[in-house]
Amino acid sequence: MRMNHKAAQRLAAAWVRLWGCLLICLLLAAPAMAGHGHDKADKTGILLVAFGTSVPEARPALEAMDTAVAKAFPKTPVFWAYTSNIIRHKIRDEEGRHIDSPAEALARMMDQGFTKVAVQSLHTIPGEEFHGLLATARAFEGMPKGMRRISVGAPMLATAGDCERAAKALLASVPSQRKPGEAVVFMGHGTPHPANIYYPGMQYYLDKLDADALVGTVEGTPSLDDVLAELKARKIATAWLLPFMSVAGDHARNDMAGDEPDSWKSILQAAGIQCRPVLKGTAEDPALAAIWVDHLREALNHL
Repeated sequence: MRMNHKAAQRLAAAWVRLWGCLLICLLLAAPAMAGHGHDKADKTGILLVAFGTSVPEARPALEAMDTAVAKAFPKTPVFWAYTSNIIRHKIRDEEGRHIDSPAEALARMMDQGFTKVAVQSLHTIPGEEFHGLLATARAFEGMPKGMRRISVGAPMLATAGDCERAAKALLASVPSQRKPGEAVVFMGHGTPHPANIYYPGMQYYLDKLDADALVGTVEGTPSLDDVLAELKARKIATAWLLPFMSVAGDHARNDMAGDEPDSWKSILQAAGIQCRPVLKGTAEDPALAAIWVDHLREALNHL
């Protein structure tokens, strides 16, 4: 069938009008479509991340940390996660309680509509656990329909200023019953990660304040052998043992203060050095907890 010239013009004009209407509709809808899922009001939350502990007696340290954060940021909801798979599974199997991993906690917060999250590491040094936490946070930031911004607060020790501040707070936490000439030994965890250098760094700042304050680690450097050699060289008769960890958990109660022959207390006492263990995690001390709180404040400011 052939179409005359005027009919063809009318058909072409109709198509132009139709496409014009469609284009206008798309342009009007574009702002709404572009903002879909991204124009919701900001909702900010805090995620506190510790290595974790399965020792009930050690949990007051984390409870004290939770209280300190809630006091500093009363209007911001606080969530928790543990980085240790072993500890989370042990709590699940022995107590029937579920503790989130950092990924689970961030997914939960994302599902609840949080758009900005400050993740605060409660680790002591920026070692393997901290860098794993950083990688997890980066994976969640910018996820479709997820968080717009995630900021990770530094662990206790990140700068020279942190080390100097921590050294003063650690010495102030030693019981007042310590007498002149008695040593104090702070037990850190230690790691094969390059961040282990923070422990010798802490020794530098402690040396400036107290000649008989020493740092040792369970799995790094300085070792117990290094500490024992120093105590013998100084002819120390009594040493106070304190954990340089956020909680006084398994390492503090068994490796440091236990009665087994291979504990720090037993080894030092076998060498003729009387030991006085103190089972108190660094998170229980307000001056040390304040370092983490200040790092969290910085993380919130970066959101």
